[in-house]
This record gives sequence, structure tokens and C-alpha cells, in this order.
Amino acid sequence: MSFSPDVLVTGSSGHLGHALMYALKSYGYTPLGIDILPETTTTTTRSSSSSSSHTIICDITKREDINKIFSQYPSIKHIIHTATLHKPHVCSHSKQDFIQTNILGTLHLLEAAISFIHNNNNNKNNDDNDHRIDSFLYISTTSTFGSVLRTKKGSPAIWIDENVVPVAKNIYGATKVAAEDICYLMHQEQRDRLPILVLRTSRFFPEKDDDEDMRMMMDDDNLKVCELSYRRVDIADVVQACVCGMKKAKSIGWGKYIISAPTPFKRDVHDINDDDDDGDNSGLLKQLDSDAASAIKHAVSAYESVFLSRNWKFLERIDRVYDSSKAVKELDWHPNYTFEKVIDKLARGEEWRSDLTFIVGKKGYHSKPTGVYTE
Repeated sequence: MSFSPDVLVTGSSGHLGHALMYALKSYGYTPLGIDILPETTTTTTRSSSSSSSHTIICDITKREDINKIFSQYPSIKHIIHTATLHKPHVCSHSKQDFIQTNILGTLHLLEAAISFIHNNNNNKNNDDNDHRIDSFLYISTTSTFGSVLRTKKGSPAIWIDENVVPVAKNIYGATKVAAEDICYLMHQEQRDRLPILVLRTSRFFPEKDDDEDMRMMMDDDNLKVCELSYRRVDIADVVQACVCGMKKAKSIGWGKYIISAPTPFKRDVHDINDDDDDGDNSGLLKQLDSDAASAIKHAVSAYESVFLSRNWKFLERIDRVYDSSKAVKELDWHPNYTFEKVIDKLARGEEWRSDLTFIVGKKGYHSKPTGVYTE
């Protein structure tokens, strides 16, 4: 029986790529993974899926490798581009490496997809004369917002939504923004033939925080649960967001979305990021700067007893809050691991993370020990 994948997953050996390769089959898709590194678990974790899930060694920075994938598998309808150099690679890779992988690699993938569309449409023997890619999902990051994210102590926290303009902080964020812009350019040139959605995901990695102060402040589980209130998302919910994106891309055409667990903090007319004349720059945002524990108690009162039972504490200060309401509304995305739902799970004595978190596990970012990233 021939293998006819309908979803191409780049970076299939990484955290999200592995999760997609494992989970997409349960949503009715047949994924093909490509990566420069092998990942045996994507094809051998479950015997029932080993015959319908494949990973191919492929370098996205080599145009000929990408073109070959599309010519060999004309059944591809969706592309989920997760392959990237990440923030932890800033200390181990050159700026040129980031440009090659994050920008040029993305360009190669987009151009190969466009060529694939045109070749099929020009083939008179092809029964599908309107062949096109149904969705191209570019997996970006909330790190693209860069320097905007860090407000000084004594300054109100800020809401981060899709209207906030990124300010480059490092080569990682700069190259991801550049790749997003290339995605937009390609969509504009192709219009309805290449629907593209950019999903800016917040933290979902299981590794420890790279900030020593944060690591010393509290237990790792304690910290990650706190982060679900403003800057973290469970990997299973990211996979679900990708599935929602694949289904909605054709009707949307182009869009950018923050993918982060919906915050329990409520945004109102006073919750603005710009200074105003009457000084009312949101009591909530000021409280998040000075007394975040009281703010979360007001939002989710049940958290306090759950935290106390574990000898946990909440953060003293929060500097930003990701607003993913656009993704919830437009993608029809319904995350299962929000701060409130996790508090309910903990209250019942249940595991607060998804099974997929454990299936994927910790991968690190380097082949050799490099600080906290590979501890």
C-alpha cells in the first residue's frame, strides 16, 4: 500500500514536530515529517501508527531537498513549518546560521510549495485542475515581540496581542519576524492559492527556565503552572491550534495569532498599554507589577488553597500578559489546559499536564550539554 501523506511537518524531531507526528493521526491526518535529525519515536511509539507515519532526513536550507519532497509526495495538502533555530541556539550558533535556517529555509519551503501548486495546475493530465495547498502554518514565537516584553519593576504590566509591534532583542526574534514577513509577501503574491497562518506560540517546552532567578524562586512545576496564567501553553493545545489552523486557513487566507493559554485576567476598557492623561492605566496592570498574587486570587480564587496544599506560591510580579482571544474566536480554538482548568485538575489530585507532554518529553536543544537547556 502506497504512502500518501496529507500533512508535511518540518522539524519533526523537535518538541512540537514530535507532538504533531504522534497526534495528527488521531485527528484523521497522515503526516510526513522532515528533519535534519532522526527521531525514531515518531514512527515506533505506537504499532498502530508505525506504518502510516514517516520521517525523512532532510535539510530545509537545501532547496533541492525540499523540491524532492513535494515531487515524491504530491498528496500533501497542508504544511506545518516548525523547523527553526531557537533562542537557546543564540549562544551556540552564528547569526548566519539563524539566517540560513529561519529565513532562507522558510523561503525555500514557500517557493517549493508555490512551484508544487503551479506544476500541478499546469499538468493537463492532473484530474485536480485547481490543486493548491490548503494551509501553510508558520510556527513562530511570542519571543518575536522582543524588548517590548520586559517592563521595569514599578511599571505596569502590558497586554500583548497581535497589534503589538515587535522590537528585536536578539537574532532569534529578528529572523522569526523576517520569516513572518516573507510568508506575508508570498501569500500576497499567490492569494487564495496559498493560505498562510502565523502561529506565535508561547512557552510549551518542559525544560527548566533559562533565567537563574526564576529557577531559584520556586519549584519548576510551581513556576510552569503560574506561567499558564500569562505566558505558557500546553503542547497538546498547540497541536489542537495547528489542527484548527489547518481547517480555517482557506477561509481566512492570511492571519497572525498568539497561541497561549487564555489568561484568567480580564481585559477591560481601562486596560491599555499607552499612558493616558488621567493616570488610570489599569488597576489590574499596576497590580500585576506590585502584587500579582492578589490579582490571580481575584481572578481564580480557588488557586490559593491548591497552592497552599503543595506549599507553592504565586509570582510576585508579572510583566506581560499574552492575549490569545483572537485565536480562540477566529480559529475556534478551545484549549484544555488553561490556568483555571489546571487548578481544577490539581484540586482533584490529577496530573495537570497533558499525556502528550510526557510522550514528547525533554529534548534539550544541543547534542552536547549547554547550560540549563540540556540538564
